[in-house]
Amino acid sequence: MPSTPVTAANSSSNGTAQEILLELVDEDGNTIGTAEKLSAHQAPGRLHRAFSVFLFDETGRLLLQRRALGKYHSPGVWSNTCCGHPYPGESPFAAAARRTHEELGISPSLLAEAGTVRYNHPDPDSGLVEQEYNHLFVGLAQSALRPDPEEVGETSFVTPDELAERHARAPFSAWFMTVLDAARPAIRELTGPAAGW
Repeated sequence: MPSTPVTAANSSSNGTAQEILLELVDEDGNTIGTAEKLSAHQAPGRLHRAFSVFLFDETGRLLLQRRALGKYHSPGVWSNTCCGHPYPGESPFAAAARRTHEELGISPSLLAEAGTVRYNHPDPDSGLVEQEYNHLFVGLAQSALRPDPEEVGETSFVTPDELAERHARAPFSAWFMTVLDAARPAIRELTGPAAGW
């Protein structure tokens, strides 16, 4: 991955774990400071910037990922294509493209902004809280996936009907339906009416 001032400042060259900082925001999405990632998610949670990506194949099926079992937050549950947090000073668009490549080994095509959504979702299993100002993106997955097993346990392309069936029987992230519903207008514009979103 190319190094930028933002990524260089947020990576470690000697293999030691480095504190990950998130951008704290106000209710309008204006940056007001930073906080360490885990502390920002501890109850009651601190409002911070995040992003969610929804990628589709050429037939309009949504790419889901099941989060790796080793993740500290919401392990082993299904969620949207990719989600995460920009580094302080990194644009949400750049962060969305970066993390999609890091997690799934692909660069999204036609990645476009799809609005924002603010939510507060406690995770009953971990006790962590998602207090997020989330930037939404939609695009296409047009190359072979190469998931990082430390991030992604499984992937699946689904139609709306297949998603509904899976959502009824399998655990999903607490934020999934909130971000999906907020992104639906942009998803319909991208995939067209025949895809059924």
